[in-house]
Order: sequence, then structure tokens, then C-alpha cells
Amino acid sequence: MADMRKLLQTRLLGSLPLAAALMVGVPAHAGETDGADLAALLARVERIEAENARLKADLDELRSREQAPAPQPAPAASPPPPAVEASVATTEDGRPAFGIDTAYSAQVLDHRQNVNRRQILQLQARAEGKLQPMVTVGGEIIAIGNAHWSNRPNKFGYLMRHPTGNNQRTKATQEIALNSVQLGMTITPTKSFTGFVEMLYDPEQSFGAGTIVAIGRNQVQVRKAYVLWGDLNQSPIYASAGKMDVPFGLQDTVSPFTNSSTWHAFAPLAYGGQVGFLKDGLSLRAMAVLGGAQFRGANTPVDGTSVPSKLNNFAIDGSYTLDLADEGSVMLGASYLHGSAYCQGYPVVHFNPCSDNVPAWDVYGRVKYGPVEIIGEFARTTKVWPGTQVPDPTNPLSVFAANKVTSFTAGGRYHFGQAGKGTRLSLEYSKFIAGPEGSPWNRQDQTVAGIAQDFGFGAELFGEYIHTAGFSPLNFISGGNFPDGSTWSDNSANSNVLMLGARLGF
Repeated sequence: MADMRKLLQTRLLGSLPLAAALMVGVPAHAGETDGADLAALLARVERIEAENARLKADLDELRSREQAPAPQPAPAASPPPPAVEASVATTEDGRPAFGIDTAYSAQVLDHRQNVNRRQILQLQARAEGKLQPMVTVGGEIIAIGNAHWSNRPNKFGYLMRHPTGNNQRTKATQEIALNSVQLGMTITPTKSFTGFVEMLYDPEQSFGAGTIVAIGRNQVQVRKAYVLWGDLNQSPIYASAGKMDVPFGLQDTVSPFTNSSTWHAFAPLAYGGQVGFLKDGLSLRAMAVLGGAQFRGANTPVDGTSVPSKLNNFAIDGSYTLDLADEGSVMLGASYLHGSAYCQGYPVVHFNPCSDNVPAWDVYGRVKYGPVEIIGEFARTTKVWPGTQVPDPTNPLSVFAANKVTSFTAGGRYHFGQAGKGTRLSLEYSKFIAGPEGSPWNRQDQTVAGIAQDFGFGAELFGEYIHTAGFSPLNFISGGNFPDGSTWSDNSANSNVLMLGARLGF
């Protein structure tokens, strides 16, 4: 650019003297030249001036370009901000750390079906490739509203809440309450090990003192917790240890909410260790149960006390399930429990020591065929319950001899719709017999007609009509709590219940 400017300047300056000389020389030679020469000279001068004007314009343009700031390069486009991705916690082997399986949780948290078969459900789920996350979380909440009527003041035989005058007064009661809240976690760190924890809040069935609003009955407890070893894809043998349901009987119900009398009478929950075999429909289970008075349904004496400090109780169970093509199945089973809860002497109080163990046996069956399900169960102690005999000969109630404890259940259900959805209709009868015919504590019967509407595995509305005949609370069942030696048991007491409720789970 500078060289071009110098060239223009040289040409411009060089042409100026020539133009000047030509202009000066015109008068001197005017007389010696003719008109044609003068015209040519003038034309040449005009061309020189035009060229000088053009060169000057080019020079001015070059100068203006040099003085103007150099154009700045356009700024590069800013890169777009990095996309924000949702982070998911994973395990070392790439599995999600947490997950939800609503159908699975509905099974393992259900208080009505597969009550003492949770380990089997978990082993089967893992064998089918489910429970992939390290921790599978599930929960359930049940809210209820009901009305009770009894023909005897303060005596309501419905067992889904503590049936004493401490909780229900007069001949008619009503409530809207929270029945239970559950939170379950299934832990699967390896293919062979499974851990399970169930937290439970159940003020109406808690053994805490006081009413359903007392602090002692409004506590959250670890209801079940155990470690399970087993992989059905590798071996039919499994084992578990911790706090779990004892493998004794079926203990199931076809009702949408209410447990059977057999469950209330014979379903044990205890510390211990269990081993099992599951293959081709055959299930064999055995459990070493910690002695003493356990959480419910099991008791053997330990050095004349109820202190749980010896593994001197046990249960065994066997069942076989025959599949009926794609239509359903038939299952039959039997169980034995070395130490039931019916070993205390008079007066009977929960968790008191026993002088000796009282075994029990159970036979049960289930038939599923299409939309129909039928269950049946019968349980009985092998010895009499010592506390059902009043030892005082001056008491009129002493005429009744000690009695074996018997309970049985029969029920059926019809399901309109597919699994997890549709409507279920059910009818179930169950009975608890604690004393001889004619005794105030002879029996407590329960009949339940139910309807339930499922909206998927996580939502259910239900209604029940319940009739109970007889009033036989286990504590002080044959008396001992009143100064006159009478008993609050009453075989003529009847009650009726209308129950509505909702269950939500995830």
C-alpha cells in the first residue's frame, strides 16, 4: 500500500512541471505555430490535468484507508452451554442404586396373602430377573372408616383392633383412622444375598399401652428384617436369619382387609433362622425359633422364664403345588410348631412364662382356577391350654375343664378382571375355639363379606361387612382380672361392623 502511494505521488509531482512549462511556453511560440498546433497543445494539457485529478483522487483514497482503523475480525460464536443431564446413582456393576417395583412391593408388604412366604416371593422375583437395583423401595398406607354395633356394652369381638373397653365404649362406636403405614426396602448387593427391612406403624394393633392416640401405641417399629441367602437359578436351597414370620400354616385370607381368626390365633412372628428347599412345586421349610415369649404366636419356657435366650423352639412346614396348565393351581401343605402361644397357666397374660411348651399342628390348602380362589385351613394344639381352667374350686367357672385350642378358616373369592385390576368379591368364615361348650370363652367366630376395586397394584378401595359371634380376648380369657373371679369373656356377645377403606402403595 505504501509503495502504491509513493508511485502515485511521483507521477503526480512529475507531471506538474511539465504542465507548467507547457503553459508558460504557449505565449512564446504562439506566433510561430498555427492554430492546429495550439489546439493540440491545449488538448494535451487538459489530459494531463485530468490525469492529475484522477491520481490525486486515488492518493486521497489511499490516505483515508490508512487512517481508518483496521476492521476487527468478527467475534467467534460462543459455544452453547453444556446440556445438563440427570444423574442417576449406580452401583459398581452399572446397576441403578435405587428403584421401585409396585407389583413386587404390593406382594411383600401384603398382610393378607403369602403372609409367611416373603422369602419365597423374593427368591422367585430374583430368579425371574426382577429386583435389578441395589435397593428396591416400596411403601403402603391404609386408611379406614368404620362403624361397630354390639349387643353387649364395651364388647366388640372384631380383632383388627384391640377389642376391649379400653378402646371401644358403649354398644355403638365409629371411627375414621389410619390403620397402618409400611415402608419396605429390599437390598440386593449380589446374586445370592438379599436383605429385607419392613418398618410398620399400626396404632390399632400395636401392643403398646393405652388408647390408639397414646404415645406408646404410636411408635414406628421394625416389623420384619432379615438376611436371605439363595439363588434358585443355581440351587433350590436357601436360608435366612433375623426377625421373620415363622413358617407355620397358611395364615392367608381372601378378604380385602380383615385377617382370619386363624391368623390372629396361630401366626407366629419371631427371631430365628430358617432353611428351605424350593423346586418343581415342592416347598420344605424349617426354622429354629428363639425360645421364650416371642413377638407373637410362639412361646417355650427358658429356665422357667419367658426370657428369649435359648434356641429351644422350632417349626417345620411342607407343601406341594400342582400347576393346572395355564388355568390355575392346587396347593396342599402341613406344619408343626413346637411351642405355640397357648402354654400359660391361669390367669392368662400375654408374654408370661410357661411351665411347659404346647405344640400345634396345621393343615391347609389353596385352589386357584381362572378367576376363582378357594382356601381352607385347620390348626390345633396337641395339648390343652392350662390357662383355660380356673384353679379355684370356689369359683363357679372352675367346672370347665382345660381345652385344646382350635381354629379354622374357609373362604372363596372371585376376581373380575386381570391381575392388579378389576373387582374382587369374597366371602370367608373363620373360627377360634378356646374352651369347652358352654364356657364363656368357648369361641369367637368371624364372617366377612368383602368387595374390592383395584386400580393397578398401587391403589385399591375396599368395603366389608363383618359379623363376630363370641367375645374371647386372650388376656384373662378365663378370668383373674376381676375381684369377684368373673371373666370378661362372653360367648353370647355379638357385633357387626361396616368397614370402608383405601390402600395406596408404591
